[in-house]
Amino acid sequence: MTAARSDRRSVRVALVSAYHKEGLPEFARRLANLGIRILSSGGSAAAIRGAGISVEDIATYTGWAEMLGGRVKTLHPKVHAGILARRDNPAQVEELEKAGIVAIDLVAVDPYPFGEIAIPGASELEAMEAVDIGGPALVRAAAKNHEFVVAVIGRERYGEVLDVLESCGGSTDLESRRRWAAEVFRATARYDADIAAHLAGPGETDFPETLGADARRSETLRYGENPHQRAALYRYTGQDLGTVVGARQVQGKALSFNNVMDLDAALRLVAAFEEPAAAIVKHANPCGAALGGSLSDAFRRARRTDEKSAFGGVIAVNRTLDRETASAIAEFFVEAVIAPEVDRDALERLRRKKKLVLLESGPLPTRPPRSCELRSVWGGLVAQEWDRGDFSWDQVRVVTRRRPTPEEVRKLTFAWKVARFVRSNAIVLAEADRTVGIGAGQMSRVDSVDLAIRKAGQAGLETRGTAMASDGFFPFSDSLEQAARAGVGAVIEPGGSIRDEDVIAKADELGMTMVFTGRRHFKH
Repeated sequence: MTAARSDRRSVRVALVSAYHKEGLPEFARRLANLGIRILSSGGSAAAIRGAGISVEDIATYTGWAEMLGGRVKTLHPKVHAGILARRDNPAQVEELEKAGIVAIDLVAVDPYPFGEIAIPGASELEAMEAVDIGGPALVRAAAKNHEFVVAVIGRERYGEVLDVLESCGGSTDLESRRRWAAEVFRATARYDADIAAHLAGPGETDFPETLGADARRSETLRYGENPHQRAALYRYTGQDLGTVVGARQVQGKALSFNNVMDLDAALRLVAAFEEPAAAIVKHANPCGAALGGSLSDAFRRARRTDEKSAFGGVIAVNRTLDRETASAIAEFFVEAVIAPEVDRDALERLRRKKKLVLLESGPLPTRPPRSCELRSVWGGLVAQEWDRGDFSWDQVRVVTRRRPTPEEVRKLTFAWKVARFVRSNAIVLAEADRTVGIGAGQMSRVDSVDLAIRKAGQAGLETRGTAMASDGFFPFSDSLEQAARAGVGAVIEPGGSIRDEDVIAKADELGMTMVFTGRRHFKH
């Protein structure tokens, strides 16, 4: 007959295995102070013993020495049976007793940090040696049997578990054990997802069978899109170099959801250019982008596009932020700034603006991460490849009688690169190295053209002689007529409309040059 279940379970024997030894001796000391017998192996046992705490080696307990240079330590029936046996099952308890197996009541594992070891440049052998087998197996077994066993993963949880044990006289409650078990399964799922992503490599094109297991919470954000919404930031291990997610916050208030989205949009834009570049983003749309001989020059020209909208925006640059650029930024109100690096003089200049969020991303990536772009919808997720924006004039087709001049080619190239980061319907008017007017998010493309022209006029910028980029084809010729009246002389668009011939004929009539890229850049 099954024994009655009890919510509280005493801990008499603990098995501890940790890659990181920080905090391990103190954890073991407090366990020992509660009269708990400690089993351990290898370096973990040495660290505990070195602190003057009694510990029994797993090899001594099992009677089986470590094998294969330490690859096999805890994979033994005396270990796993002691963890997995149900204490309310008399037959299983009797089996343990006959085999001389001790019931293990707590398992604490800090596994090999695969993501820290399998970094770019690491050999395949180094990466595979960083795959922990025994640790996750131990802690998953404990989590499976959490009705009777405490499962602890990661040294960050030592303090909480000890507090419960010490406040309850060496026992734990079921609610805590269940919570810790759930954490174990989340952590081991992420761990396996990290390994799977590494093995798949950057060339993976198929969408994975499951999504999201390799994302872990990095921080809780100040709030979501609105103050009444809670939000958190998650990161993909090994894929956050040179990104907002992996950036180091130098100063300022906590990030909000909107900060993260705007900073990401701005950083991805400037990363598209090799020259010194600056971008200002507001509500996920660029309100100015420019190149310059210096970073400060690029920033001032970007701001000039739409100073009114730039107020309260976020800024990204693709070079080390220097004092001159920081001084120009400090002249007006801005929410956040991100740069690969911030030099000491720039930091000193911006430190006076205490609420300003300042981030260092590290070197910008040359290509998008291997993960998919995800969007949440009710009931699930939509995944797509990142829009890499590969662009070459070898693939562009001139469709008008007039071919673009070399200067117009430079203008069209810059406008097209920026248009990829503008919300649809996107229209960008540009010189060869700066935006002049941006029309975004309009339901009609001709309205986006009108908005870009009006924005340029409000800023006092000249549209005559600019190039116009459109993220999608022009369904009618009215957009070209509108642009021509503003003096636009060159147009770049994907093509593909059933009225392409009418649009091309209108461009020829207006004396414009127009090129088709054959690639659309909608951004919703």
